[in-house]
Amino acid sequence: MILAEVVHGSQANAASGMAVHDDCKLKFLELKAKRTYRFIVFKIEEKQKQVVVEKVGEPTDSYEAFTASLPADECRYAVYDFDFVTDENCQKSRIFFIAWSPDTSKVRSKMIYASSKDRFKRELDGIQVELQATDPSEMDLDVIRSRAN
Repeated sequence: MILAEVVHGSQANAASGMAVHDDCKLKFLELKAKRTYRFIVFKIEEKQKQVVVEKVGEPTDSYEAFTASLPADECRYAVYDFDFVTDENCQKSRIFFIAWSPDTSKVRSKMIYASSKDRFKRELDGIQVELQATDPSEMDLDVIRSRAN
């Protein structure tokens, strides 16, 4: 009886997207509450049908280090904690969710990431700005700065 429920549950997940590994939520909470990381890159493991943490960035890592951690021809989700100073000279930060889907990635991969995005994003409570990017120019620092305000 229990086995049947587990199998049924995983089939339900497959229809609505990927499962989310607990580590994704834990690392995001550490980024949000403790600022332990500058960024987190998430990857969908197709065989396990779940989203996992692929890489985390140290608080001192630059935006360039973050963008360099995204593969040129594979989709990823990422969260970036962006610090900035307002026109009134106030120190602020915004947590960005970035859906990275380069033009050169496989169509199947783009479809899986697109169909799983909203469900995954809901698991990360505290996202302030969402950005979709298909090439690096769509998420360069100027774009981030303009979306932060």
